[in-house]
Amino acid sequence: MWGSGRLVLQELLTHAAVRRFSGTPAQCTVVVERWWQVPLSKVGSPPRLYPRRHRVYRLVEDAKHSAKEKMELILTQTVPKLGGRGDTVFVRKSVGRNKLLAEGLAVYPSPENKQMFAEELRLLYEGRPEDRTQTRTGQMTVEFLRGCRLDINHIPSEDFQLTKEVVCRQFLKKLGVVVPLHALTLPFEPIKELGDYWCDVTVNGLDTVRVPMSLLPYEDPSAASQRKRKAQRKASSEEGVPSDSARTPQSVQDSTEPPTGSPDERSK
Repeated sequence: MWGSGRLVLQELLTHAAVRRFSGTPAQCTVVVERWWQVPLSKVGSPPRLYPRRHRVYRLVEDAKHSAKEKMELILTQTVPKLGGRGDTVFVRKSVGRNKLLAEGLAVYPSPENKQMFAEELRLLYEGRPEDRTQTRTGQMTVEFLRGCRLDINHIPSEDFQLTKEVVCRQFLKKLGVVVPLHALTLPFEPIKELGDYWCDVTVNGLDTVRVPMSLLPYEDPSAASQRKRKAQRKASSEEGVPSDSARTPQSVQDSTEPPTGSPDERSK
């Protein structure tokens, strides 16, 4: 009896596995339609299908190669490489459901949520400075400026002086950062002497970053001048290294030294 029950259980498990494998949904959906329409049949009789004509199908839609729709969400926190709080983003459904919504990083864009975040953004830009928070773009700008250094070359002119307008243009030219005049602070103005200085940049009126700044001598940007400076650096480096004739091995120097002592001592 135990043997028969064991065989029945094994057979059930085998059939269950087969059913699970056969019931696996397809990875893509293909929509087709018959090339030739099936004529209407009489009441109570099945439709009359021709074996060749009615087995020819036309492809209507292939979901495997169609564009997949993305999910619209509103972020509740700053997500790297995606956006900041209150930003509306479009992400894949798997990312939205399994990460953003599951971890509480985003909510659905319902009318109530849109109104709530719109009011929050309005207070962010119109509220008091102590109640405001830095935006995601502002945080990225602050982190970028903390690792930067601004080098400015002196222009060969007697009237040249380093002012806020010149420093703002150099920020845009060399670092790609737009700095308004009211957001820049110099230790003193104008600066005329060569040397190392600093400047304070205030981002969105909240965070202030001190950026090192140097006023360097003028350098001709032409190709001929660059080649000349390169040759000078190469010549100076070669002068600092001793030549092969000056670098005599110690063993050779010892063998060329004159012998010391009397001739009798040398013969011994």
